[in-house]
Amino acid sequence: MSDDIERITPPEAARILAGDPRALLIDVRSKVEFDYVGHPVGAVNVIWKDYPGWQENPQFVAEVRDALEAHGGDDVERPVLAICRSGARSLAAAKALAAAGYRKLYNVEEGFEGDKDADGHRRSVSGWLAHGLPWEQT
Repeated sequence: MSDDIERITPPEAARILAGDPRALLIDVRSKVEFDYVGHPVGAVNVIWKDYPGWQENPQFVAEVRDALEAHGGDDVERPVLAICRSGARSLAAAKALAAAGYRKLYNVEEGFEGDKDADGHRRSVSGWLAHGLPWEQT
């Protein structure tokens, strides 16, 4: 199923979102990450796995459907972009959406915070933040 998911960089994601008003960015991180670490402007938070047990959300696909409906309508051809901290959780979440029949899926490979630098810190090597794209904190 992952072959059905296009892997893109944060700048490519920003271009898709700017160019297609039907496109929706789903941030699959925990609510704490979304609210306190920050998130891309316009992203909708639908949790894939949550702390402390990091169990998959059994309602994830249904919650994405609800989010799509609330933001212009649920349509399996609608572009859905998934993002997390570094790109791993969002790929797993996109695979679940592909299995549910969604066809226009994108994984933001570098994620919001990106890879760690030489000192073990994120935000400067890659990711939404490192590219200087618009973001906010709740």
